[in-house]
Amino acid sequence: MTFLIIFILLAAVILGGSYYAYRFVFYHKPLPTDPPYRLPEGDAYQKALPKLKIWAEAMYARPFEPVTIISRDGLTLFGRYYHTADNAPLQIQCHGYKGSAFIDFCGGSALAKTLGHNALVIDQRAHGKSEGHTISFGIRERLDCLSWIAYANERFGSQTPIILCGLSMGAASVLMASGEELPANVKGIFADCPYSSPKEIICKVGKDLHLPSALLYPFVRLGALLFGHINPEETDAVRAVQRAKVPILLIHGEADTFVPCDMSRQIYKNCASDITFVTVPDAGHGLCYTVSPDIYKQAVTGFFDRILQ
Repeated sequence: MTFLIIFILLAAVILGGSYYAYRFVFYHKPLPTDPPYRLPEGDAYQKALPKLKIWAEAMYARPFEPVTIISRDGLTLFGRYYHTADNAPLQIQCHGYKGSAFIDFCGGSALAKTLGHNALVIDQRAHGKSEGHTISFGIRERLDCLSWIAYANERFGSQTPIILCGLSMGAASVLMASGEELPANVKGIFADCPYSSPKEIICKVGKDLHLPSALLYPFVRLGALLFGHINPEETDAVRAVQRAKVPILLIHGEADTFVPCDMSRQIYKNCASDITFVTVPDAGHGLCYTVSPDIYKQAVTGFFDRILQ
């Protein structure tokens, strides 16, 4: 009887801890009353806020076409199509963890327009107007990328050049997609400050919060499996790029304290395809464009010109 009680209590602790970990790490459901975007907080972003505000407001005011698709697991996913020119290359842009396209790609959307590209700026699952409540750190999001590519090819034709673009978790998502079978018109992938794997970034953030990651991560993984029905170790950016066939541009800020630049170095060293790796001094997480616009534009335009020839 005593053994049974201990077993029940232990099981309750494990299940309760796993559920709490799932809710804290993976669960996200924006409220309908949430604003379309929030400016980032923290000391690292203070200098960038005026520029980000201008870019975000311009993107929010720019006309777009709302589009939706159905994901492979039945969710309605939402995107904004910004048209620049007929028969132009298409950028599919993926924002980061609990982020917003209006912040993460406010500069990238403007740059796409300057380059004459059309842009399909998506709300990742469990973000914005897309359905779902589980963020999978790129595990399912990589397959959503394939669904958006299929939508683009059906609408614009399979001859339209496509570039997958992502920032932070969005960057990890498009890099994970590089390991899948991509249509021939996907000409390249642009990843800004990606993490190497869901496990590594979860444990890194846990350490930042002064939590014993080695002890807590098993609860995180069990919570993902039981309540999110995902395996956070199913794949990752490092393993995916070992199978990549398309060219990749990797950009990372050397002063990124949230997703360390070494994670991109790890991706770079393991990539099987043609890869260009650019680091930006003094740039924090997601701030390469605002800190060094000339370096950023040169790297991006040079990469796009090369892969779109």
